Amino acid sequence: MKRVAVIVLVLISVAPTFAGGGWTQEKGKSYWKLGQYFIIANNYYTPSGDIVDITTTGFYSTSIYGEYGISSKLTAIINLPFLVRGTLNRLERPDGTLIEEGDELTSFGDVDLALKYGLFKKGPYVGSVSLTLGLPLGNPSGGRTQLLQTGDGEFNQMITFDVSRSFGKGNVYASALMGFNNRTENFSDEFRYGVEFGAKVKGFWLINRIYGVQSFNNGDDTIIVNNSIFSNNIEYLSYSPEIAYDINDKFGVSVGAGFAFSGRRVLADPAYSAGIYLKL
Repeated sequence: MKRVAVIVLVLISVAPTFAGGGWTQEKGKSYWKLGQYFIIANNYYTPSGDIVDITTTGFYSTSIYGEYGISSKLTAIINLPFLVRGTLNRLERPDGTLIEEGDELTSFGDVDLALKYGLFKKGPYVGSVSLTLGLPLGNPSGGRTQLLQTGDGEFNQMITFDVSRSFGKGNVYASALMGFNNRTENFSDEFRYGVEFGAKVKGFWLINRIYGVQSFNNGDDTIIVNNSIFSNNIEYLSYSPEIAYDINDKFGVSVGAGFAFSGRRVLADPAYSAGIYLKL
């Protein structure tokens, strides 16, 4: 069970956060965010969707996310998790007798590179298409137990369509996305979908996101890489509220959380995030 749970942490940590929605950056403009994500969990959704206890495991990811406007219609995007750490707690009996030593791994993570192209802009409506390449630069099997990962060892190619609308003076917006993720190394392909709503209230952006992943179940259910078993056919539906505050027209801070309504092969405990962002 520990083998399955740890890789799920990695996959959730790189789930898209809809930054930008259907909008592209203006030419020469950019958005940068230094973010911290973490989850500490001892509950897990089994392949049948039931929740069971697991050895407490933790995952921490420090990353840089950036968008840069190559032109008014084309935006380059990078998600760079440069410091990723996974942990497994030690197991002890009530009298303190050691059952199993803990474990830890700190390494680089998998990197996402993307291009977003603006398809249309009509009144308050905008739409775009994105191609994201997930580069397997993390460690797919590490630590003393070789059960810890900072990447899943497979190459992603994902195409995503985003549609957004602003309301009033731009202080309220709504976005929706739909995407297909092609995965290598016998991992199943995925259908991804989500909606996002945001409103600015007294200087604070109140953001609500619902995001889901559905497996096509067209890969191997159990994949062995470097003597470690990686989970496949992950499915979940999550809710992720976030609060962001613009300190000025260029600089701001944000905090957020993530909760799974349901899932298969996914952790059942909340995840948390915080970040600082800069608009240039």
